Amino acid sequence: MFKNFEDMQKFSKEQLDAASAVGATVSKSVQEIAAEVTDYSMKSVEGASAAFEKLVASKSIESVLQVQGDFAKASYESFVAQSTKLGELYTGLAKEMFKPVEAAVAKATAAR
Repeated sequence: MFKNFEDMQKFSKEQLDAASAVGATVSKSVQEIAAEVTDYSMKSVEGASAAFEKLVASKSIESVLQVQGDFAKASYESFVAQSTKLGELYTGLAKEMFKPVEAAVAKATAAR
C-alpha cells in the first residue's frame, strides 16, 4: 500500500510540473501574440494616416485613385503577412501546449 501511495504522489507531482510548464508556455506565447497584434495595429493606423494625408494633398482624381489603390494593395499584403505570422505563432503555441501531454502518453504506453 505504501508503494502505491508513493507512486500516486510522484504522478501528482509530475502532473503539477507539466501543468506549470504549460502555463508558462501559454503565458509567454500569449504575450508574444499580443505584441504582434499591437505592432500590426499601430502600423495599420500609421499607414492609414499616411494614406489619408496623401489623399488630402492630391490634386487630381487620378492621383486620388492611385493613392487609394496603393493603400489597398499595401494593406492587403500586410494583412496576409500578419495573418501568416499569427498562424505560425498559434501553431507553435498548440505544439508547445501538447508536449507534456505527449510525454505523459508516451510514458503511460511505455509502462504497459
